[in-house]
Amino acid sequence: MGFTNILRAAAAALVAEQALAAVDPLTAKVSPERNYEPLAFLPISSRQIANLPDQGQYLFYSSNGTQFFIKGVAYQQGIAPGGASESTTTSTFIDSLADTASCTRDIPLLQELGTNTVRVYAIDPTADHSVCMNALDAAGIYVIADLSVPGESINRDSPAWTTDLYTRYAGVIDNLGQYQNTLGFFAGNEVTNNKTNSNSAAFVKAAVRDMKAYITSKNFGRWIGVGYATNDDADTRDLLANYFNCGTDQTAAVDFWGYNIYEWCGQSTFESSGYQERTQAFANYSVPAFFSEYGCNNPGGANGRVFQDTPVLYSDLMNKVWSGGIVYEYFQEQNDFGLVELSGSQVTKMEDFQPLANAIASVNANASDTTTVTMSSYTSSNVPRACPAVAANSWLASDILPPTPNTTLCENMVASSACVVSDATAADADSMASLFGTVCGLDATACKGITANATTGKYGEFVMCNTTQQLTNALNTYYTNQKKASTACDFNGAAKVVTPSETLIPASSSSSSGSSSSSVSTSDNSTVPALTPSSSSGSPSSIASGSTTGAGGNGSTGTANNNGALSANSNSSTQSSGDGTSGAHRTTTMLGSAGWAGSLLMAVGAVAITL
Repeated sequence: MGFTNILRAAAAALVAEQALAAVDPLTAKVSPERNYEPLAFLPISSRQIANLPDQGQYLFYSSNGTQFFIKGVAYQQGIAPGGASESTTTSTFIDSLADTASCTRDIPLLQELGTNTVRVYAIDPTADHSVCMNALDAAGIYVIADLSVPGESINRDSPAWTTDLYTRYAGVIDNLGQYQNTLGFFAGNEVTNNKTNSNSAAFVKAAVRDMKAYITSKNFGRWIGVGYATNDDADTRDLLANYFNCGTDQTAAVDFWGYNIYEWCGQSTFESSGYQERTQAFANYSVPAFFSEYGCNNPGGANGRVFQDTPVLYSDLMNKVWSGGIVYEYFQEQNDFGLVELSGSQVTKMEDFQPLANAIASVNANASDTTTVTMSSYTSSNVPRACPAVAANSWLASDILPPTPNTTLCENMVASSACVVSDATAADADSMASLFGTVCGLDATACKGITANATTGKYGEFVMCNTTQQLTNALNTYYTNQKKASTACDFNGAAKVVTPSETLIPASSSSSSGSSSSSVSTSDNSTVPALTPSSSSGSPSSIASGSTTGAGGNGSTGTANNNGALSANSNSSTQSSGDGTSGAHRTTTMLGSAGWAGSLLMAVGAVAITL
């Protein structure tokens, strides 16, 4: 039978299971014995959401102009708080939206929780997500997806915004942007997690800028937002919120702000938990803000969670500032935040499942008693915040952003080079590392074209290229500086002299690198309609090739400060929460996707390059 009919077939079986009574989440208990097989689910009537950035910090239903509040759940296995992988390997991850059996099994339970949004942290842009996305659509559930995956992300310790990352991020947008229930994307997650790596924010903001522009160029016909999810570090949380929101040109500013917050633990209050202070801090934020992760598990782990904060989040105390939140997380993992436990293909409710379901049900039942805003009556007076000033030991990211990645520029640079990396060297990471250190150590100016400095906002022309291309640029510059001496392009066979091409690739009309679209089907009968296009937060359809409007790179080259590291990802960096982050809950080793020149030069003690 057709999928829509399957969805309806067992709807009645779920009605009795849905816990929608407004009961006290502190005293609610649940029997965890029952296992849940894949079932059809009860479709939810949905209405189109319109985010109108010219109207400020709220999300509205287009159909009736009432506020839309995210009632979300983080839905992905193997992801620690902040988005880090639970696994020590980065070559594989579980794509929750491509796992058809699990997705259709879990949607009824998500509905029991009152979920209208799921957050997924890792997507394979080549996979077919049509079954799960259409099933979520039929259930009235929107999706917010992170663009990165472990190992293919902006690394806080050696940040870069490269052609490879651009292609990966754009591929996720191609894949999920076609579905009407895609609400938006996170271009970064806890990349900056303390003041020492705040320079990495410049690269993430460049990704926000370019992905907003890419979405505009794709003409999806509706608004799809691009945001950032931050951690709760006291030294950087306000500076980050200001940085990603600032600028008279809002093409690089986030469309929404996510806050990963675990301040309300157990029995607490709005005032004592810290929620009051954080709500006051965002009272005049000019774009929608929401909790991108919440649900403290202290004390008692997952089974001790009572979600006392959930009704408060949607109450008059907070709903004028926050557009809801996303509970971390659906699946029970080693970090003990789960709502259900998975054994084989069977899922069992944990003791915190029903308290959350009851808390959301009470929010829905008491909705008429809360004061919300209507789209027709609301005009925002909020304005973007001022960019934080660069200051030693507190904020290291200039508001000048790195250039848009340009594959043509990088390919033409290699094609026009007379000294290039040998094939054997390019295939061996250790040889590449050794050669980087040698060349940049012999002649610092040879590496200036691949060096970036986020603090000064200066960077080389080829900081967005991949590692092999960057090394070729350094080799060719050294060779040229040595007046093409026969000994200047050998390095014991690691480099070779070639004849530069006289035919270069024509520059395209857009500077952005191409993305790999996947051919997957989309629903013809969408229950969750497309988001309406933004009327004022659009991005340019293209950004000048090789543009120098952007903020520079991270790190240091052989020094202890944060000035002048090569713009490339670390080959092996310790990360924990987020795309390239190190958080409180989980630490794992990540392999860099775009290269490792920055960490390499620090390791070999290459001379620092001043930009």
